[in-house]
Amino acid sequence: MVELLCADGPVISPVDLTLVAEHRRGHGAMYEALNRGNVDVSRLRQVLAGLPIPQAADGRLVLAVDISHGLRPNALTSADRLFCHVYGRNGRSSDQFTPGWPYSFVAALETGRTSWCQPLDAVRLGPEGDVVEATAAQVRRVVEDPIEMDRWHLGDRDILIVFDAGYGAPRMSHLLRGLPVEVLGRMRSDRVMRKPVPVPWISPPQGGRPPKHRQGVPLRQAGHLGRAGRGNRTGRRPVRHHPRDGLGPHPPPPDHPLRVDRPHR
Repeated sequence: MVELLCADGPVISPVDLTLVAEHRRGHGAMYEALNRGNVDVSRLRQVLAGLPIPQAADGRLVLAVDISHGLRPNALTSADRLFCHVYGRNGRSSDQFTPGWPYSFVAALETGRTSWCQPLDAVRLGPEGDVVEATAAQVRRVVEDPIEMDRWHLGDRDILIVFDAGYGAPRMSHLLRGLPVEVLGRMRSDRVMRKPVPVPWISPPQGGRPPKHRQGVPLRQAGHLGRAGRGNRTGRRPVRHHPRDGLGPHPPPPDHPLRVDRPHR
């Protein structure tokens, strides 16, 4: 740690400490010292929870949970590697499964154009563990730490937890019961929502038992989803509401390019 303070700039990796003039030992001695030392993870987590946490515009704590993969395809001797799904750039046909370690991250979000987030916790997922249960235990621990450090008080709004479609909001709500949280999860695109049957129900003309649900609304097709109401409450002309509405008239079309080998008339 003394060599860390003597460095001129930020230290990105422990190997950079061996390049400092005050460090008179080799790489092996540095890694041996790291192997003999230990880090109190629970204490470090409490210290991080005591730091200022970003909040939304209304002062509410918003936590986002997602999985990021650390790809290590060439680490043949490393243990507990899993096949991580890597999305391709040329469609789903170019997706790959690369060996690596999946990490579950919990970050605090804030309102603004910068999309600034503060990572609060990271856990490496093992091959035998349940992703949803491991994530629920991680979120429960992250939520309880700010409460113990007086970052959340009784009477404040519940902490909003944002999940992706792969977790399942109903099960996550069941696993996080007893905490002052609200679960917001994205639904899978292959789900189909059913409208309720109107009451009173008139028997269908073809006879038989009336159905319990109406026609389904598939989430995969955006045209079947309801559109949000748009309104202009400011009384001014909207900037981008229609192709004919803009900041000003369209610019004139450019002139045709002139050939270099011919003189101008």
